Amino acid sequence: MFGSISRAHHEVVGLVPAAGQARRLGGLPFSKELFPVDVSDDPDDHVAKPVIEFLLDNMQASGVTRAFVIIRDGKWDIPAHLGDGSRFCLALGYLMMGRPFGVPYSLDQAYEHVRDNVVVLGFPDIVLRLPNAFAMCLADLRESGADVVLGGFPADFPQGVDMMDMTPEGTVRALDIKPAESLLTHTWCLAAWTPRFTRFLHEHLAERTEPDEAGRELQVADVFNLAIAAGLTVRVKHVSEHPFVDIGTPGGMVRFMRDRRRHLSVPIPETGNGPGERTTE
Repeated sequence: MFGSISRAHHEVVGLVPAAGQARRLGGLPFSKELFPVDVSDDPDDHVAKPVIEFLLDNMQASGVTRAFVIIRDGKWDIPAHLGDGSRFCLALGYLMMGRPFGVPYSLDQAYEHVRDNVVVLGFPDIVLRLPNAFAMCLADLRESGADVVLGGFPADFPQGVDMMDMTPEGTVRALDIKPAESLLTHTWCLAAWTPRFTRFLHEHLAERTEPDEAGRELQVADVFNLAIAAGLTVRVKHVSEHPFVDIGTPGGMVRFMRDRRRHLSVPIPETGNGPGERTTE
């Protein structure tokens, strides 16, 4: 439990998986994590910054002082842009993706660096303007004694996210990964966990050295489900009343641009470009 970790190990460390290839976005000339996002509330004053910076700002605002960004060969523009992290008041380190079988394997690259720390996880292609979101999850982790706390959001596109089956008290029974349809209402896009889950993840991946027979990548939600089955406690802390936006998907990008223009009262035609998530304000 969080409360049983020694004082020396109370440091919270961030993990930022950024090893994806962005195949769905049709070959960007730069890493998708550096996609410039305009979030100004003034239609005459466009202020844009790379989407990954929202995540780093949120981590720093929640007390994180050190984070690891996991990249793959060819994504050198990310460390070139972020540098050592000093302008975000973070100490940034960079790790290389190992086995290319899914995000959990990328996260496990940091095992030796975070094995004794509380960890927060965020995704660098999600527009997140909630500076207290990680702090809320960390507080719940500390107070509840859970092994994992997920930051909960309403879901307006269940087919593209992990839907959470949870009790009224906030305990997660299971996660349904990208269901064709669902009566569940909430998903997640950030998390905080204790060393117990870090060890569980590491030990599970040590036994799973190949992708499954269908070639499906392992999802973080798969590991959460396995942890629940093994007796670890996973909880949800609702951090927003609005869905989030994942600009790493074509539908999410279209929805984000449409909602931004509507927010700024700029009329645009309805093009019917498909579903996507909405930004969290």
